[in-house]
Amino acid sequence: MWDYLHGRGGWEIVERDDGYFDVSSGPECYLQPYERWPRHQQQAVALARGRVLDIGCGAGRVALFLQSKGLDATGVDISPLAIRTCRKQGLRKARVLPISGIDSRLGTFDTLVMFGNNFGLLGNPGRARRLLRRFHKLTSPHGRIIAESLDPHVRRGRHAPVPEHLDYQRRNVRRGHLPGELRFRIRYKRYCTPFFEYLIVSKHEMQQIVQGTGWRVTRFLDADSALYIAVLEKEPQS
Repeated sequence: MWDYLHGRGGWEIVERDDGYFDVSSGPECYLQPYERWPRHQQQAVALARGRVLDIGCGAGRVALFLQSKGLDATGVDISPLAIRTCRKQGLRKARVLPISGIDSRLGTFDTLVMFGNNFGLLGNPGRARRLLRRFHKLTSPHGRIIAESLDPHVRRGRHAPVPEHLDYQRRNVRRGHLPGELRFRIRYKRYCTPFFEYLIVSKHEMQQIVQGTGWRVTRFLDADSALYIAVLEKEPQS
């Protein structure tokens, strides 16, 4: 992101723990202006309100857009250079922080935004439920989560069946995991992250995961592919 912002380009390599690797969608997607966002993201960002936390903010495109609209937006990301990129572009509130470090010390938020497939940062179903319960405590009574994911079961377009993906999903099922529980690392030039868990889920799987966390899915916004955005609201208090 930092290199691309300065005209040097570059591509991330995604390496899964079974040896499969591929290039990412490219650094440009982190810096796209609102006019070039997919329609479902444009629709979803309009639902953000109040004080907003952009989780896994990357280069800050979502937080910067919300800031430009007068919202109090904070971006957090595990990457120091991502946060440096955010600040370089003018995001006033940005800090280096992994998703596991988000807690009440940041204050109370009205909206949590998880674009760019960032529901996946919840890692696995058990960790997802723990973090969702934590997010419930640090959001206002009318708190909202706007989270993007990728349905691993959709087989169309660029998500048509790939034997290596199907083998990986079958291996997951044999181990008692969801098909979309992934473990991979990111490479860029001489840099490499540790392997980490990442979770992609169908709409039905997401609804199952949020049960008992104080949240409920109230709406889905579909893309033209396997991507979708879910809107989570707090369950009514009895």
